[in-house]
Amino acid sequence: MGRISYKDKMRIQTLHEQGLGAKAIRSRYPAKQWSLNTLKTICRHIIKTGSAVTRQSGSRRPKSARTDQNIATVGDMICSREDQPGTSKSSRQIAKTLGMSDRSVRHIAKMDLDLELSAFRRMPAQVLSDAVKLERLERCRALLRRLTVNKV
Repeated sequence: MGRISYKDKMRIQTLHEQGLGAKAIRSRYPAKQWSLNTLKTICRHIIKTGSAVTRQSGSRRPKSARTDQNIATVGDMICSREDQPGTSKSSRQIAKTLGMSDRSVRHIAKMDLDLELSAFRRMPAQVLSDAVKLERLERCRALLRRLTVNKV
């Protein structure tokens, strides 16, 4: 048997509030094949909290990726420093360094840091020296001299 749905828990709660016990609830719905121990647990939860569907605070898995320390570290790594341009890292690189998923890094950047960043891919480019720039400029001027209005 799988998990008991929200509607079924509400149905169990209603029946329990009407004074029925776990065995009586189980006998009313034999097609559901609910475990008696599960029904007893739900009934105890109703007695303790007053509801079959509310969870206790702190009953979920604790957040492990979006801690204050990880948020600060991602904030430092994701943006380039003013005195060192090009030192930013991608979300995959940050995730690999910190040992978390890249989805968590993107979540931190969007939700916790309020950064409006978009993904980009670094493209390799040719490094131009001053001599190469001058040579290109001379060739462009020569090309413009060869192309007159009559030839175009």
